Amino acid sequence: MTGRSPQVCSAPGLQTCQYRGVEKRSSAGERLLETASALFYARGIGAVGVDAVVAQSGVSKPTLYAQFGSKDGLIAAVLDRRRWTRQEALTEFLAGVSSGPEEKLLAVFDWLALGHAKPGFRGCPFTNAAVELPDAGHPGRAVILAYKNWLRTTLADLAADAGLADPEELGSDLLLLIDGANARVVHSGDSDAMRRAGSAAARLVAAARTPPGRAVPGPGISTRPNKHTED
Repeated sequence: MTGRSPQVCSAPGLQTCQYRGVEKRSSAGERLLETASALFYARGIGAVGVDAVVAQSGVSKPTLYAQFGSKDGLIAAVLDRRRWTRQEALTEFLAGVSSGPEEKLLAVFDWLALGHAKPGFRGCPFTNAAVELPDAGHPGRAVILAYKNWLRTTLADLAADAGLADPEELGSDLLLLIDGANARVVHSGDSDAMRRAGSAAARLVAAARTPPGRAVPGPGISTRPNKHTED
């Protein structure tokens, strides 16, 4: 149970929904979502038509349209499922970080770097989708924006909890690092991009807590507490 307040869900294909993060759909809707999610990510949204989705899922085309209304509706539903899954996964990961908010803030990059290291990773699904969905009125764009705003707010809230200067601006700057690393892995295959983005984030965090007149650690100098150092 997530602890969120119950919500009424009206998305096509949704049978019941107690909490947005644990939607329950019909078995046909679930197969369509799982199949479309895998195909869209592996091949690209534009390269996958509804014929491919119904053929691989074993669900009829009329059922797809009855469940999601259109391919655009299916795209939005796939992104929405990914959004809640990722938000809950990151929230759970951060809950397991025993140190303070500054360490949790940098741990966001650790979590993202773990995803970059997985076989088959081909970039952030939301960034990839944004490139393929240029129309601002596409229903999937609202889901992408919601996820990015949630991530930026999470970063800013952790920065504020850590007492860092200008937490809102810092949250936006850290999101820029994340988006840059996600783009780099797509165009150059740099699987180490997010780890290095984390190092850059540590320097930004150090600058945000460094009193005026004190030097900021340079590249290659760790700003994280050494857990093995005794008092």
